[in-house]
Amino acid sequence: MRQEQVLACIREWIYEHGEGPTVREIGDRVGLSSTSSVQYQLKRLEQQGAISRSGSRWRSYRLT
Repeated sequence: MRQEQVLACIREWIYEHGEGPTVREIGDRVGLSSTSSVQYQLKRLEQQGAISRSGSRWRSYRLT
């Protein structure tokens, strides 16, 4: 499932870099070339409670 790939990417990126990846960085890692597709997946994960944002930027999200 694409959302599982995105979540795994976020988890690994935070572990490696100490902060969340950008939308483009997520897309590169999971094979999505469209940033709107990545944003859609991020919004779905946020609605499900898997991630949360502390600001308006996607890089500000955290795993819940």
